[in-house]
Amino acid sequence: MTIPTINIIGAGLAGTEAAYQLARRGFKVNLYETKRLIKNPVQKQNSFAELVCSNSLRSESLTNGIGLLKQEMLAFDSLIIKAAYASRVPAGGALAVDRHQFSEYITTWLTNNSNVTLIDQEVTTIDDKAITLIASGPLTTSKFQTTIQALLGQEYFYFYDAAAPIITKDSIDFTKVYYKSRYDQGDSKDYINCPMSKDEFELWVQALITAETVALHDFEKEIYFEGCMPIEVMAKRGIKSLLFGSLKPVGLETSSGNRPYAVVQLRQDDAIDTLYNLVGFQTNLKFPEQQRLIRMIPGLANAQIVRYGVIHKNNFINSPILLNQFLQVKKHHNIFFAGQIIGVEGYVESAATGIISALNITRFLNKKSMLTFPPETMMGALVNYIVNASKTNFQPMKANFGIIPAFEQHFKSKNEKYLAYSDRALTILKHFIINNNLNMESIF
Repeated sequence: MTIPTINIIGAGLAGTEAAYQLARRGFKVNLYETKRLIKNPVQKQNSFAELVCSNSLRSESLTNGIGLLKQEMLAFDSLIIKAAYASRVPAGGALAVDRHQFSEYITTWLTNNSNVTLIDQEVTTIDDKAITLIASGPLTTSKFQTTIQALLGQEYFYFYDAAAPIITKDSIDFTKVYYKSRYDQGDSKDYINCPMSKDEFELWVQALITAETVALHDFEKEIYFEGCMPIEVMAKRGIKSLLFGSLKPVGLETSSGNRPYAVVQLRQDDAIDTLYNLVGFQTNLKFPEQQRLIRMIPGLANAQIVRYGVIHKNNFINSPILLNQFLQVKKHHNIFFAGQIIGVEGYVESAATGIISALNITRFLNKKSMLTFPPETMMGALVNYIVNASKTNFQPMKANFGIIPAFEQHFKSKNEKYLAYSDRALTILKHFIINNNLNMESIF
């Protein structure tokens, strides 16, 4: 029997993790990477799985969604997590690494494995018959962008993040907000509205226009001209730009018929109604400033932010339209995607999708039923969010407990609740692994 070779395009966190998962199961992998020939604006090293921003893989605690995700990945002997532990540096409760040692650990394993062939080449075509995993990352080369657009449709390939903050529904004070759609169009519960008085609005705008912003890279500065204006830039053009824009009160009168001076609208962001985004709040503010300004809004004094607003260059596809729950292209079953290009945000999240896609490739090749990870697990919740999010306003997501199905019971504290989420997730994952005859590592 001839063992098929899988083509993986991109040796970042998702691509290297997928190559590892496939190679250790006996599959042959061609791993394509361009960086030794052409580096993108943020790449510095020749080694693979380069951490181009922070050297932190964030929390290890099971009271944090990313901590749970790491534990789940260890059940599959994750190369990325093993590399992180082998290269860790002191960082309190976070898992931080020596970025050079981290990348070298991964590169060495792949270089020395006989099932992996490393190919320094810019891919410009996709073999329509070969099994292919596209993990080309958030700064895909322009030639390969064109290839992906030709495959999937130009309108489904995005060039930048322009995301508003997302908060948890259970952190909203419903004594100060109300449900209503503008002009009562659609379902009355489509939006949660946070009304502002004139004084509240003017105080908030003053805080907004003086808040600190994130410095943009030169290659990101054209983004504002793509129809993606940050709310703080709009505010600096004058108060009326907000009152006739994102915070327009017209058609949002309260039940008593009064029209607020301004209204911040929250829109449901997930199918299970646990997350809400702030409509029109695309922003480039620093994260502490976003928290301060959001908590100044009536009803959001205790808002729990699960995703901060961002505006930066980031190639990603419209996964809810294009991918199924196996991270497989709906119209091209030989092609899979993983990593930031599918709309996950973060190092660990990218690697996790590399595991999921690799496992489904093995099932596909072995003609076994494909794997839908349970939504109670963080791995399953991420994929569930990615493939079921809004098709018209899809934005990337990181690991957080807000995307996991909630418990009905009440908990004394957030930590108790999050530990219960983690305990449930790991128990369900154990049974999922056993029932599907997957490799189970020592964490259980």
